[in-house]
Amino acid sequence: MPALNFKKQFAPMVIIGLEKPLHPEAKRQTIRAKRKDGRDPKPGQTLYLFTGLRTTSTVRLGEAECKSSEPITIDENSGIIVNFKYPSWEECTSLARKDGFEGVSEFVDFFKKTHGLPFNGFLIKW
Repeated sequence: MPALNFKKQFAPMVIIGLEKPLHPEAKRQTIRAKRKDGRDPKPGQTLYLFTGLRTTSTVRLGEAECKSSEPITIDENSGIIVNFKYPSWEECTSLARKDGFEGVSEFVDFFKKTHGLPFNGFLIKW
């Protein structure tokens, strides 16, 4: 039963994604670092989506079924690698926008500031 916490800036897009999956601002994916205990989300599991988790302002955004979980690497030198493949520039731009960013540079900057690069984790879709 994976619980996923989202920054406040992404919460409205997650809600739109749960209510209107085809909406252009819908967020139906997230990128997460690998868990130390190895209990990363797997397809078929129910994902519990929150914002403000472990605070007094916790809000449950909803739940969704995990459709896929693919390895992803984000690096300034190598670029973006999804499931051991290099996506095209258009696919990278689409990935960044689906994850709630304006474009690839904003996407990479976020991961650089938040996690450091290179980043290795999972692209989780619901």
